[in-house]
Amino acid sequence: MFIFVKLLSNLSRLKRMQIQVDMDIVEVDRDKKRYLGLLLAGDESEAMIDRYLGRGTLYVGYVCGLPVAVCVTTDEDDVTVEVRNLAVREDMRRRGLGRQMLGHVERMNPEKTIILGTGETPSTLRFYQSCGFRYTHRIAGFFTENYPRPIVEEGVILCDMVYFMKNGRC
Repeated sequence: MFIFVKLLSNLSRLKRMQIQVDMDIVEVDRDKKRYLGLLLAGDESEAMIDRYLGRGTLYVGYVCGLPVAVCVTTDEDDVTVEVRNLAVREDMRRRGLGRQMLGHVERMNPEKTIILGTGETPSTLRFYQSCGFRYTHRIAGFFTENYPRPIVEEGVILCDMVYFMKNGRC
């Protein structure tokens, strides 16, 4: 009986562990909409995704051959790239995959400033700050004016778009 209880205790502890996972990241230039399910995890509006996906660079992260993360960037000018969408499959979160995707974007754009806008979700703000991004400005009412229904994350109704940046030469 003691061995069985000990085994259950260890199994429970393993389930709670956040194991870092390495993934293969590839650039996808055709049939980008096949990743719509993942893209919608980062931006709830297909109409908004359609505004940037065609002109954007789509990176897809694979673990064991399965797509688990996406990132869409757009070149805003010669020295600036914007992260428009970053999403990780829900069951694969908190394993360093979002951080790996941002690192890939930085490596692909070493001399550029990277900007991104996000909602005011506390964990998301902390995540970007922990990745070295710093607050620059906000666009008041962005989510309430551009999305058909309220977006609620972590109990916060998103209203303003909060912008961050990271210089490539730092």
